[in-house]
Formats: sequence, C-alpha cells, structure tokens
Amino acid sequence: MNTPPLRLGVDTGGTYTDAVLLDPEGKVVSSAKSLTTHHQLTAGIGETIDQLPREQLRQISLVSLSTTLATNAVVEGRGTPVCLLLAGYDSRQVDKARLEHIVRGGHCALIPGGHDAGGGEREPLDLDGAQQVVIDQRDKVAAFGISGLFGVRNPDHEVQLRELVSSLTGKPVTCGHELASQLDAPRRALTVAFNASLIPYIDELIRAIKRILKERDIHSPLMMVKGDGSLISADTALARPVETILSGPAASVMGAAQLQPHQNAIIADMGGTTTDIAIVTDGRPVISAKATVIGEWRPMVEAVRVFSLGLGGDSEVRFQGGVGLAIGPRRVIPMSLLVHRYPAVLETLEQRADLPVSPRSNRFAVALFAEASQKRLFSAEQTAAWERLQEGPLDIESLSQADRPITRAVARLVRDGIAIYSGFTPTDAAHVLGKTDHWSVRAAELAAVAWAKQMRQVYGWGKFDQGDPTGPSLAVEEHMVQTICAALVSACLATDPGGTHHTERERTARLFSDWISGKSAIDGGLFTLKLDTMRSLVAVGAPAALYYPRVAQNFNIPLSVPDHSSVANAVGAVASSIVQRAQVTVTQPAQGIFRVFAPSGPADYNELEQALVKAGELASQLARGKAHSAGAEELHIAVERDLDCVDDPDSAAIVFFEGRIRATATGRPALTDLSCETGLLNASTGVKSRASQASDTD
Repeated sequence: MNTPPLRLGVDTGGTYTDAVLLDPEGKVVSSAKSLTTHHQLTAGIGETIDQLPREQLRQISLVSLSTTLATNAVVEGRGTPVCLLLAGYDSRQVDKARLEHIVRGGHCALIPGGHDAGGGEREPLDLDGAQQVVIDQRDKVAAFGISGLFGVRNPDHEVQLRELVSSLTGKPVTCGHELASQLDAPRRALTVAFNASLIPYIDELIRAIKRILKERDIHSPLMMVKGDGSLISADTALARPVETILSGPAASVMGAAQLQPHQNAIIADMGGTTTDIAIVTDGRPVISAKATVIGEWRPMVEAVRVFSLGLGGDSEVRFQGGVGLAIGPRRVIPMSLLVHRYPAVLETLEQRADLPVSPRSNRFAVALFAEASQKRLFSAEQTAAWERLQEGPLDIESLSQADRPITRAVARLVRDGIAIYSGFTPTDAAHVLGKTDHWSVRAAELAAVAWAKQMRQVYGWGKFDQGDPTGPSLAVEEHMVQTICAALVSACLATDPGGTHHTERERTARLFSDWISGKSAIDGGLFTLKLDTMRSLVAVGAPAALYYPRVAQNFNIPLSVPDHSSVANAVGAVASSIVQRAQVTVTQPAQGIFRVFAPSGPADYNELEQALVKAGELASQLARGKAHSAGAEELHIAVERDLDCVDDPDSAAIVFFEGRIRATATGRPALTDLSCETGLLNASTGVKSRASQASDTD
C-alpha cells in the first residue's frame, strides 16, 4: 500500500526545539517539543525527533530547518570573532556602522583599494598589506568578511581578497557583493560582519541535524528557511548564513499563515528569547531589504519585514534606573528551568530563603557553546571557568566570595555568549501564578521572593509583601502585557526605510500604546488612536496564550491563537517553496552611455533598451543559478524593472538616471513526489518608474 510522503520541519529555538510532520496538503500529522540543548544541539534535536511516530519517519521525503539561534545571537549581542577586510573604507564609515561592536572582539582592517560609483578602480588594492593582516588574524578569528567600496558595482577587489584569504587560511570567508546588491557601504559591511560571525552557529546546527538524520536512516534532502520565508539547501545556508538571520521569525510567519490564513493580520511570535512581529496585508507579508529590524540593527538582508526584539518567556526581569521594572533584552535561564535541569540547586535556594540578598541573588552560570577560535583566546582564568562550567552550574554568590578572578572570567564568558546566567523571568512568574507547571514551581516561588527583596533592598524599588511570590509575579505579568502592546505599535512604526532611531521609536510606541488601550489620554480624550479593527492579531509561540488575550482586549482587535501554535515555526519550516532573487543595476554615467554592472564588471551600451535587456538576461541567469544551487526544480523566472527617470518638458523625452533590474526564480525542492506550495511568496512581474534622484553614495 502506498503511503503519502511527509515533510519534516524542525525549529531550533533559544529554549525549545520543535518538530512537525506535514502531509502533502500541509496538515499537521504529528508534532513534538523538547528543550534545546545549547552545549550539544544533537541531544535536543534527537530527543524531539524521537518523539515522532517511528513508522512515519520512513515516509519523510523532505527535511527543512528553521532556527532563531542567529536572531537571538544578534539581539543579545553575541557572535564569534571575525576579521573584516574593508577595501577603500575610511574610519568614518566604520564608526557609522559600529563595526567594532559587530566583529565581537575581532578586527576591522582598512585596506587601500575600492572602486568609484562607475565601477572604475579608485585606488590600487594593497594585497601585501592585506596579506599581513590575514596572517596576523587567522588564528584569532572564526571567519573573515570582505567588503569593498562600491563592491556591488565592481567586485574585483573583493574577489582578490577572497582568493588571498582562501590561500592563507582554512577559515570561512564572505564577500559583500555576494550578500547584497544595494549601495550603502556601511550597512553592507555590517551585513558581511553578521554573516561571518554567525557561520559557526549555523555550521554546528547543520552538522547536528545531519548527524541525527543519518543515525535515524533519514536520507531526504535537507533545506533551511531563509529570512524571506523561502527555502534554500543546507549547503547554501552555510555559505550565506546571514540570509537565515531571520529564519525563525520568517518560519513563524509562514507557519501562522499556514495554520490560520488571514488576509490582513499582525502576526506575533513569542518564544523564550524574542518576540517577532510581522504584518500581513492582502494575504502577503512584506519582503524588504530596508525595513528589517533586529534589535537595534538593520542588516541589508532581504527578508520578511519582521520587527524582532529581546522579549520572551526567558527574558531577564530586572531593575532599570529611571524606569523601575524592565524585561529583557537579555535571555537568562529561568530559575524554574534551572532546578528542573539541576535539582540540587533547589537546596541552595531553600538555604538562602531567609538570608540577605545581593545583586547576585538568583544568579547561577551555565555553559553554552564555545567555538575553537574563542577557546584559543581564553585567559587562564577563562579556561579554568569553562572547565568548571562543564561540571554543572556555578553559584555566582558563593563564587564571588571564594574566587573573584574566576567570577570575573565567568562574567566575560557570559558577555561573549559562551555561558549564560540564570535569573527571574516571566516564565517563573507564570509558574507562580499557576499559568503553567512544566518546570519547578517551588524554584519559581523562591526566585520571585528573592527578586522582590533584591529590588527593594538593593535598588530601592517596589513594595511587595515579604515572603509573597504572587505580588511580584503579577507585576511582571502586567508589565509583559504593556511591553507587548508597545512592541506591536513599535513594529508598525518600524516600517520607515530611513530608520527612525530605535529609542525615539520606542518612546513614541509606549505613548501610542497607552492612548490606544485607554491607559492615557490628552485632556480627557481630546483625540483617540486605534488599530485597524479589520486586522486580526495572530499569536503563536509557547507563551502566546498567557499574554495575548489581554493584549487583544487592550487594543480591541480580534485574536487568533491557532491549533499547533506552539510549533508554528516548525510548520513554517516546510510550508514554502524555494525563491531566489538577483539584481543588476544600470546607470547613465555620460549622455548616451548606459552602463550595466555585471558580476564580471561594468559593461557599456549605446542604447537604454539594449542595456536593460542585457541586465534582465544577467539577472535571470544569476537568479536561476542561485535557485538551482538552493535545490530547486521546475523554475519560474519573473523579471521586474525599477527605473528612476523623469520627463524632460523641453524635449518631451525621458531622462534616465538609474535602473534596477530584478529577477525572481521560484521553484519547488527537487523531489519527484513532493508538492511544495509557493504559499505567500508569489513573484510579480512588471515595470515601474518613479521620478527620483539617483544616489551613488556607498
């Protein structure tokens, strides 16, 4: 008897790893959920897959993976050290993009070179100087990133630097022209830095899932979700991990749309580390390379327009001067989970219940993941701290009294994302309030009492009854609802490609949120604000049911929490097709000369239409090649012209400034028995022109 092929979707998040099996119609056949094991990803992934019916595993014809690990790393300020080679850049551009923060203790090297807006060599490339930098940094960093001034107009210097790095090291190397086609050198360098710093995370994840599948005799093609919700092969994802930087959020959008189709909706996915918000209009999410916001960063990545912030069930509940109670963006291990994993910790918490508190109350350290280049840079104290962390959690209260150097070393490991602290979280508050009980309720109660004492005795904030865990937990729940409301408004405001400063946007969002929910008003209601009541709020993620009913009530909009919402990311991991895009730019550097910026370098034509046709052919070839590499078959190619031109009233002619020719290749994974729906991401064809000044500031 023939059995229908099944698709396996796996999502590895900061707290949970989820898995689902979908039938050919996209219906959930079975699902599973386990804790993510950061120190050994194979353990959590294997445990999750092993919960699925064994007989159904033999029917799997496609495996697809999504993850929030990359998003979480960016939001929390983590990443492995990288060396950036910047050809033609100056220190002003480095400062503008804050590249020194993104290289995570690596190095930014300004290399003479680069091109001009027309693709001509601006300055000869200093390969000798670059070689010395590469030799000096190759044992100190996990990867290299390369970006050249106007590298999208002529990638020659980037290609030369890539060949140099490859000849001198075995490290991964990323070029800017491979990731982005738009001008804006600082943002392109930022994107390159993110890509390089995230390679070890994605490499470990892909190796882990491949090992798990092989052990279970699953030999189906392995795909991964891109930030735009489409699929790429695992090998392509490893070469360009920055494209997966919003993999988890995009998968949640696709999963929510699959589980609960809505023409117009605000989709919010709350996990352990982040809340990811996207807006669907006329049945489609917006795909953008300009308005994607991850924390306070705007990488040049074409993705579902997602507003991602550090707010989840595992976000640290803390004191913030001038505000009082604050939640996130840092993720910590909930005390209830810490005791669930390490029961011996409960005895320590019980013993301290009646003792004075300090800033280190509720603080234990647990190992996460260290890449080889990071370990080589460990000090003696950091090495000792890392070895002790392998044995189990370290009690920071006791450690600070017994060994201050090791305490400082642990703090450095936490800052570098190699270890993680525990703390009081919204998840703990939910345990205290009886909203959930899957981990240690007693640990959550002790943590709530200790946190309340800490707020009062250390920071002078809060008035809670002594020994009562309920009061502080209710305060945390209320603050979570208010913060989610403000985040939804902030996501709606974060659509300006110009980029309103995040602090200004957050301040405005809080004000608007209070007006919409009726918590604040001007002169007794001089004017009012409201969200579109025809737009639904679709909430997915494990904590969604805890907070979003009140959020929807505050905003007076309908709420949908679909079935299987807690594994929406895993559903979204296999709910789309393969989509690859490519862009070729055409300019007019002189009257009657039309320049096409081909991958091999610029080429000039005498007629505009001739140049546009050639650009379309090149873009189509690039998109087709990328789609095949990503694992697609039965391709459909759509070409779009985006022209900047104006009418000349004196000559009745059209004055051309610049054109961007975009090709989109859409196809399904190359499987003969799998039907993969294109879903929300249908390519469009057409020509649009608008009057605007061409900008060649890189």
